Amino acid sequence: MPHGGLALLNAESVNRNKLRCNSVMRRSKCLLSDFNLLASTMRGNEHQMIYELEFLLKESGDPEAKVSKTGIRGLVVAKTTLNPVEAIQKFRGILYERPYEFRYSLRIIPIQKVVPTELEQIKAATAELAAQLSGAESFRVTVEKRFTSLHSRDLIEAVATKIKNKVDLEKPDKMFLIEVLGAYTGISLLKATDYISVMKEKML
Repeated sequence: MPHGGLALLNAESVNRNKLRCNSVMRRSKCLLSDFNLLASTMRGNEHQMIYELEFLLKESGDPEAKVSKTGIRGLVVAKTTLNPVEAIQKFRGILYERPYEFRYSLRIIPIQKVVPTELEQIKAATAELAAQLSGAESFRVTVEKRFTSLHSRDLIEAVATKIKNKVDLEKPDKMFLIEVLGAYTGISLLKATDYISVMKEKML
């Protein structure tokens, strides 16, 4: 093949790779603004985690779920038509019956709201979720943040200051989980059984 033809093929290959990468980035960015499951895995296992989560969601009744990288090592997100908390319960059933299906998952969390990473937006979203707390239920706030200049203390105060329920840092009835993923933040109000820590549950 002439050198000019080889150069043309190389250029076409580069362009295809760029288009593929751009498509992946657009899909990731799109899901980051609208996801309802967050899964963690060992760094470097993100591709395998995507396949595993797609399989688990298909087994749970959603073959069309979207799963994507986040741009943060060790984390993938998914958008499912299933209720995310109910999806976790279905995953738990699979884990108990077929633990070998969970090869890459470390933890899978349902996400109930996604907002831009701004204190006022986070405060408004958590205030909506706080309506689910009964008067007698205690709570705590857990913050996990990546790629943000916001301080954990500021996030905790934004959530907790308007809630009149008792704070219990040791054994709360429910937990506000604030998952900051750069420009977007996932928020949930969960019981301890509403998410899966895979290795811990495999040992039960």
